[in-house]
Order: sequence, then C-alpha cells, then structure tokens
Amino acid sequence: MHTIGLDVGTTGVKACVFDEDGVIRGYGFREYGIICTEPHMAEQDAELVWRLTGEVLKEAAAQAGAADIRALCLSVQGDAIIPIDNRFNPLYPAVLGMDYRSEPQARKFADQFGDRALFDLTGMRPHPMNSVVKMLWLKECRPSVFDSAWKIVTYADFITGKLCGEAVIDYTMASRTMAFDLAGRAWSADILKAIGIGPQRLSRPVQSGTVCGELTAAVARETGLPAGLPVVAGGHDQTCAAIGAGVVKGGRAILSSGTAEVLASAFTERVDRTMLYDSYYPQYIHAAPGAFFTFALNHSGGISFRWYRDNLGLPEKEWAANNGADPYTAIIERMPPGPSPVFVVPHFSGSPTPTCDMNARAAIVGMSFSTTRHDIAKAFLEGLTFELRNNVDLMKSAGIRVDDLVAVGGGAKSPMWLQMRADILGAPLRTLKVREAACLGAAILASTAAGIYGSVDEGVGKTVRDEMIFNPQPDMRKIYDDRFRRYLALYPALKKAAAIG
Repeated sequence: MHTIGLDVGTTGVKACVFDEDGVIRGYGFREYGIICTEPHMAEQDAELVWRLTGEVLKEAAAQAGAADIRALCLSVQGDAIIPIDNRFNPLYPAVLGMDYRSEPQARKFADQFGDRALFDLTGMRPHPMNSVVKMLWLKECRPSVFDSAWKIVTYADFITGKLCGEAVIDYTMASRTMAFDLAGRAWSADILKAIGIGPQRLSRPVQSGTVCGELTAAVARETGLPAGLPVVAGGHDQTCAAIGAGVVKGGRAILSSGTAEVLASAFTERVDRTMLYDSYYPQYIHAAPGAFFTFALNHSGGISFRWYRDNLGLPEKEWAANNGADPYTAIIERMPPGPSPVFVVPHFSGSPTPTCDMNARAAIVGMSFSTTRHDIAKAFLEGLTFELRNNVDLMKSAGIRVDDLVAVGGGAKSPMWLQMRADILGAPLRTLKVREAACLGAAILASTAAGIYGSVDEGVGKTVRDEMIFNPQPDMRKIYDDRFRRYLALYPALKKAAAIG
C-alpha cells in the first residue's frame, strides 16, 4: 500500500509516493519563480503552482502505479495568502511570507493589541510575514480584491480545495496566521474584527491528519490518481519535515540548512513562554498530535557561505566548474584541521534569533598576516554553528529538550561540517536515509489517516531511519566551548562600536 506526500515549497513542488516502509516508489518535481518587481514585494502565480502540482502528482503516480495509492497529504510553505473565488480560482497572485509590504499593518496590530498580548493569544509576535497582517494589507491596498474574495486562504487550503473542493485548513497553518486562538483552537473573533473579516471568509480549521474530502473526478482524470482518493490535512513544511525526521515530541530537534537555517523542535511539557517571546521563537501547533512546535531562524544561513564562495572562494569555484565538481565541497576540503584562528559573525542580513537585530552587520575578527582564506571559510561555518548553539542553549533554558539533532538540507551532505556541528553543539547529530523529510512526514500523516499505521508514532518508527551519527569529540568540544564563550562577546561589542561610529 502506498501514499503520497506532496510538498508545495516557496520555489518548487515535489510529490513522493512512499510504500509502508518509507521507500520512495515514485517522484516528481517542478520549479517556479517569485515575482519581485518593487521593494519588499514577493508574489507568486498561484494558478501556475497548482498546474505544476498536478504535473508532479501525475508523474509520481505513474511511476509507482496509481491503483495502489490509498491517500494523499500535503506539506506547504508558510504564511502566504491567496484571495479566491468560490471555485478556488485565485483573484490575485499569492502574497508570500517574505513579502514585507505589510510592515505598516504589522505596526498597527502591535499598537492595537500589544506584542506580548498577541503572542499570549496566538503564539506569534506581530511581523510583516504573518498571514493576518497580509490580509489587512490586502484590505487597505487592494480593497477591490479583498471585497470580492469569497475566502482568503493559505497554500494549505488553496491546494486542498483544488484537490477535493473543501475549504479546510490544518491547525499548524491556522496557528501561524496570528489570527488563531491557540487555547480555543478557533479563529480569534477580536483579531478578525480588527481586519473586518468574518470567520466564514476563512477556511475551517482541523487537526493535521484529518480527512478533508475525496479527490475530485476532474483532478483524478488529470493526474491518473483514483477518484475518491482521501485527501488528508497536512501541515506547515517545517512541521511535516519534523515528523519525517522523527521530531514528534520533546528531546529531538531538526536542523534544516539551506538558504536560511532553521532549528526546530517539538514540546509537550510546560515551557517558559516569556523566554520564547523574548527570543522571537513562535509557538504554534505541531502536525504531530498533542504537541506544540517552535523554531529558531537564521536568514543568513547558507546564503552567507554562498557570499564567501562568490567573493573569496573564486579559485575553488572555478576549479569546480572546470572539473564538474561541487564548489562548496571543494572549499570545505581545503579547510585546515581544528578550529579556525579567526571568528566570523555572519550577520549579513541582521542578527538571527534570539536577538533579531536588523541593524547588525557581519564581521571577520582576529585576522593577521598569517590568516588564509581557508581559515576564513572555516570560520564562516563555525560562526553559523555558534549561532545555532546559542539557540539550542536558550531552548533548553526555556524547557525544550534538545538531546540530539537531525540534519537535513544542503548542510547534511558534508561529514566535516556535521562533525564540527556535533562538537560545537555538544550533542549527537544524525542524518537520514530518506532526505525528503517534508514529503515523508506528509505521507506518514496520510498513511495514519488511511489506517496503514495505527498512529503517527508507529509510522515514524517504521519509516524514519538514521544514515549516519556524528557524536561530539570530547577534546574538540572543550576547545569549542571556550571559543563559543568568546564568540558570544562579539555581537554586543560590535553593536556598541557601531553605535559609537
């Protein structure tokens, strides 16, 4: 028996057909773009995303054999909004989470409700990325679109509606909007009143893993999937990836390294919510039942190492191009053993959580005439990992257990970097046999809804397998403990120096 995990990301959609053991039997992938024609704008052709979604479903189902597919579930990018008519046709491009034109509206929410009050109610601090803030922007800046929309949806309820005709949103995505009452598991009447929108113009919230409806006959014809296939509510891509990495309760965290770096964990016990608030960590509902979810975010993650590649790593970049190799691997292979003698503070787009200082800037500290670019390259990776450790330590202080970590994304490909991270973080770091964690997490939810597994925990136990484990080396950990303490002193010193200047 097979199920489909569908992952609708920011720049691409993929579908994976999994068997009961978590083995991929069919796969499809398509890319799409982002529209950025003015400052702070990030829109997307939602209808194109839907068309390409149909293509990857058709491709994956054809490879696996559609007759044996029992359910479908999706993982989606967060925070985007799409105004639609009653046939789920977009009336305006999707306004993505990274679209910050709604900054004035975020300030209005902060002034009206208060940052802490909003966090206590919804688990989210006011920010331009939040879906409800974008709805207010739509009302004020695109009033004709706002007024004519039947509903305003996220990608979760948009794709679900296209698949089965039902306007349903899962709790993870609803609780990321800053319009959802975490305790009451319902839309907040006070917040909806503030933007002048009734609950009937939003989708019905349900727990992840709930069957939303059946695949329509039209979609079945287009994709080759069985008509009547159960369509299951999934979740935000971070929560689905967490399930696909075995992060369903406290104790384990997932480290996703790409353009940005995300450190995410689940918790079920009581935590220090003041510390979550002060550290800019959201609290929202996990796709795994009975748990909450939070994450630390570094927007200058992998993209800062790309800056090194394009500015200081040109010899390795050129060598890799001439030899059909990966430039990042070439850079890492040339790094010296042991800790770098210099520090890099990778605040290229401001500091990450827990400070979120948009005025912070990057720095290379401690250079001498003996410093090489390979020293600097290693210091980039160390600096990114020091930022992670700061967040791991703070999560632990808030009551969120992080006993070991699972690495996914581009940063999970380098054994040297993985070992360095284990040494700096002081915790085991694992990689997975199934790299498509978000698709696998969605498929586990689908399989549980279809009765293939008795629970999400059982599905995780049958499908999530470690590939490699990197344990901290005691001698290196001791050295890095000292360097981490020195690293923590750099941000306040640089901030003070910038203020003086």
